[in-house]
Amino acid sequence: MTDDIDLVRRLRDDADCDPAVLDRERSRWTAFLHEPTHPRPAAAVKPEHRPLLDTLDEQGYAVIEDAIAPDELAAVREALAPHLNAGPYGRNDFEGFMTQRVYSLPAKSRAFDRLIEDESVLAVAENCLGPNFLLTAALAINLGPGETAQGLHYDEAFYSLPRPRPPLSLSAIWAIDDFTADNGGTLLVPESHRWGDEGLTERPDVVPLEMPAGSVAVYPGTLWHAGGANVTDRFRLGISIQYVLSWARQQESYLLAMPPDEARAVSPRLRELLGYSIGPAFMGHVDGRHPEKLVHRS
Repeated sequence: MTDDIDLVRRLRDDADCDPAVLDRERSRWTAFLHEPTHPRPAAAVKPEHRPLLDTLDEQGYAVIEDAIAPDELAAVREALAPHLNAGPYGRNDFEGFMTQRVYSLPAKSRAFDRLIEDESVLAVAENCLGPNFLLTAALAINLGPGETAQGLHYDEAFYSLPRPRPPLSLSAIWAIDDFTADNGGTLLVPESHRWGDEGLTERPDVVPLEMPAGSVAVYPGTLWHAGGANVTDRFRLGISIQYVLSWARQQESYLLAMPPDEARAVSPRLRELLGYSIGPAFMGHVDGRHPEKLVHRS
């Protein structure tokens, strides 16, 4: 069996890796190896993020308006256009038979990197999930006219861990178009992130997520919610970006979607989120080496 300390030393000495990545991860390895209970560390909170986190804790979701500039929105639309023009539509009620979905956005265009690496969203994710969290899903959802509402659900149900508990994931819903009650704005159940395993005993009160284009809503994976019905005559475009604890399996297999030769083109931070990173003490290594080494050798 590989000795833990020796493996960390080999990872540390991987000179081909980005120095900023190694410096950030080295402190995490050290803290992990000297802490026998391995608690989830609390992230330092910048003053500008405190109201956002307080709102998130209180009601289970929070909205940041004007989170992305108009030219960045235009770039996102342009990058999605060929995929939406080609279809297809959903395969079941959950995906939506009148809804188009484009999966694995990091492999499609660099126009989506700005959303995935948004500073405020990543700060919220680190506060909720601790360091070393990963990107687990990044997809566009183009809700078509006549689409019906989803059933209420919470995003972490497939991990099958008892509730109530801290979240395992965080979702960020970006409004590429305006979100309204009529065009399928996400239906949220306030304070349901604190619920236990009793689930839905009756239809709860829901709040439609209404926000202008360029906004982003964040909520933990424990919040009950559903895609709303689109009763308008126009599509409503949004992007769902989800982050997860480093030990949980990602919904999308990014190391296959973006192998090393493609991952080289993105930022070191995005590579970390995709899975080209090490979780304490050595989760994610490749033959005892940091996965960044594969990126630089390819």
